[in-house]
Amino acid sequence: MKSFKKYISILVVLSLILAAFSGCAAKNESNNANNSGAPENNAANTVPAEPVTVRLGGLTGPTTIGLVKLLADAEEGKTGNKYEYKLAGSADELTPLMIKGELDVLAGPVNLAAVLNAKTEGKVQLAAVTTLGVLYIFTTNTENTDPSWAQLKGQTIYATGKGSTPEYNLRYLLTKNGLDPDKDVTIEFKSEPAEILALYEASGNSKSFYAMLPQPYATVASTKYPEFKQIFDLSEEWDKLGEESKMITACLMMRKEFAEQHPEAVEELLKEYAASAQWVNANIDDAAALTEKYIGVKAAVAKKAIPLCNIVDITGSEMKTAVSSYYKILFDQNPAAVGGSMPADSFYYVQ
Repeated sequence: MKSFKKYISILVVLSLILAAFSGCAAKNESNNANNSGAPENNAANTVPAEPVTVRLGGLTGPTTIGLVKLLADAEEGKTGNKYEYKLAGSADELTPLMIKGELDVLAGPVNLAAVLNAKTEGKVQLAAVTTLGVLYIFTTNTENTDPSWAQLKGQTIYATGKGSTPEYNLRYLLTKNGLDPDKDVTIEFKSEPAEILALYEASGNSKSFYAMLPQPYATVASTKYPEFKQIFDLSEEWDKLGEESKMITACLMMRKEFAEQHPEAVEELLKEYAASAQWVNANIDDAAALTEKYIGVKAAVAKKAIPLCNIVDITGSEMKTAVSSYYKILFDQNPAAVGGSMPADSFYYVQ
């Protein structure tokens, strides 16, 4: 019996020794495989990461024209991110979705980004400037062919954008060019450009009609009414002032939480937007066709309007400098235009 027990003990010891050697061999094989550069066999390395879905909102105007190639590529599965997009005619339709977290990125008016940032206590960031000035002043007055700000004195200027950047831009330029916006001119605001054109027709095609119109509606007006003569490109007039700021219309803004959770997706978005904007500016005919498809502006109109829409891609520190200077001008006119106070540095997405 003792011999049998001794025999069993020896077998147990041998089994433990063999197990130990097997474990070392397996470990050495694994180390050799890793040292040779071969990938480890695990799910994290064999299953590719899923593309992030970006919920994107935009307005049916120049605000979104720079994105049309991105939208087309996304539809064909050619983008690094997936995009779900919603377009609307008014920012009022999209801002509640942004506040509730139902949109991740919004292409909209640049001052709206600051207002939403203030309203959400810092939960919205500015990602890129997408559109510079798109405002033009037209007149049917053929008696004065010399475009000077002095000819606006005593006139009524029909415009859209009361309480937003078009109004502040116009008032600023009037003031800088020696006119009091409250005394020297009458600014009559309408809810949309179509109202202005209807008013012109109702006037019996007045010979002293003045209107400030944004693209692409400015192109529509000058095409439909050849007597509409452009006297001012407000972006050019702004640049003549020689200031650090630029006249800025639109931007890409995003939820800060989304940016923090998906930094790679944000960088991909900015890369894909930059490529889209560049393509739109370089391929007017094709871009016009996509503008009709995605935004609803007729291709013939878009073809004329796109070169006048000042579609750009400004990011990083250059964006921060340009926008903060522009915000200061808006703030000095009406603090509410930028949410009541100047945004903090963290508002600007600068990497």
